[in-house]
Amino acid sequence: MQRAPMTKAGSERLRKEVERLKSVERPRIIAAIAEARAHGDLSENAEYHAAREQQSFVEGRIHMIEAALSTAQIIDPAALNPGGKVVFGATVELEDSDSGDTVTYQIVGDIEADIKQGLIAVSSPIARAMIGKNEGDSFAFNAPAGERNYEITSVRYA
Repeated sequence: MQRAPMTKAGSERLRKEVERLKSVERPRIIAAIAEARAHGDLSENAEYHAAREQQSFVEGRIHMIEAALSTAQIIDPAALNPGGKVVFGATVELEDSDSGDTVTYQIVGDIEADIKQGLIAVSSPIARAMIGKNEGDSFAFNAPAGERNYEITSVRYA
């Protein structure tokens, strides 16, 4: 079985999420199910069905995160020294060659990706196009809106 890469910070965030799901969400949902059961007939009890659906989602999320953590290869980007090359875990500042806008992304494992926080999956098209490039290099990749061109302005390993 191939071990999926995950950053050290990402694994810590996921461990905290599992702890929150187990210690806060799970007891809250159990209480909601017990309260809904007290209302009587379960076949027409919307609160009961909603609570059971939430319980199913939370248990599935816990299982998915624990499975990912158990098989992950944890990588600390700060311990890497690839000499300015873009690798897994690197934080890369890019300048859009067309508009001049700058964006900063960190290349992380698939399960920890969150574009709103600037965390892009190692399997994403932009990350695959960047890996192996150096600071100052330009690259192009196919985005859903068409081809995009970027220049790598800085590479950090934090």
